[in-house]
Amino acid sequence: MRPQLPAPGFSLLEMLLVLVLIAAATLLAMAAFSGGLRGIQLRSAAKEVAAQMRFSRALAIASGQPQDVIIDPAARTWRAAKDRHGQLPSGGEVVFTGARAAQLGITDNPAASLGAVRFFPDGAATGGRLRLQTNGAGWDVDVRWLTGEVQLQRAGSAP
Repeated sequence: MRPQLPAPGFSLLEMLLVLVLIAAATLLAMAAFSGGLRGIQLRSAAKEVAAQMRFSRALAIASGQPQDVIIDPAARTWRAAKDRHGQLPSGGEVVFTGARAAQLGITDNPAASLGAVRFFPDGAATGGRLRLQTNGAGWDVDVRWLTGEVQLQRAGSAP
């Protein structure tokens, strides 16, 4: 009688080792392409601000009342309609370009260099750009003044 040979194929241990190697390579590739954890945090914060701006615009249209989104780059905070608020990530740059809060009559803290985007009931807005960046890479949240459209894109890319 012949001795029985093991069946051809891969063992469970070999399969698990290959899966672990693939997962590690994928994580390294994602970190390299997205700028690492800081890039993920910036993108997440930019997506949140963009979503709150879209919400404020929709509320302005539905309620017939102007709605403001206030950006405080120094304190790294934002405030939107219906008392929604949040923090922007620490580290990196936070730059707001647009209407100053004082021009819109928002005087909660006149000493601060607050920025604001006001959304009007017709869908228009005062416009502006919030840029979150670190190490030369980042995200822009752009608000078009005529249409009030909110766009999220990589910093420096063409609209």
